Amino acid sequence: MVERILDPTDERVPLERTRAPRPLEFSGMIGLLDIAKPRGDVFLARVEERLRERFPSVAVARFRKPTFTKPAPEDLRLEIARSCTAVIEALAD
Repeated sequence: MVERILDPTDERVPLERTRAPRPLEFSGMIGLLDIAKPRGDVFLARVEERLRERFPSVAVARFRKPTFTKPAPEDLRLEIARSCTAVIEALAD
């Protein structure tokens, strides 16, 4: 499936990309990363609720960046990579 992705920095030329395959089932730990933008925690609370409804046997771990203005610190990235089989990142305002 080809998606049309609008780049918020320049939407004059939309990119076309193929979505990464989505797993039908999850196992292990799903990480939810809040990038520290306003209301990201609200969005992730709803995502967590839906994940627990749909995949009751999956564990969910919450993570938060110190600030949205910089990349996640290396130790946080390593912790997520070590403990999670998949990650959902929240972008909200």
